[in-house]
Amino acid sequence: MSHVFSAETHRNLLSRIPHCTGREVADWLRTVEEGPSLVRFEEKVSWLRSEHDLAYGHAKAIIHEYDLRRAARKLV
Repeated sequence: MSHVFSAETHRNLLSRIPHCTGREVADWLRTVEEGPSLVRFEEKVSWLRSEHDLAYGHAKAIIHEYDLRRAARKLV
């Protein structure tokens, strides 16, 4: 997993995603979950950008959040 942004920048990007994309973060996380089984962080970002026409920063924030939540599930 790649550390992408400071925690504050990550939170700010996530808070703007619904306004900028018209979709909630939870919807984007579901899209990633249901998407192709890509391994590398940048592969996931590229897929999300190309399939859904997202800005690079938003795609990175979504994938980073997905990876954070996935890692948290493994710890439980």
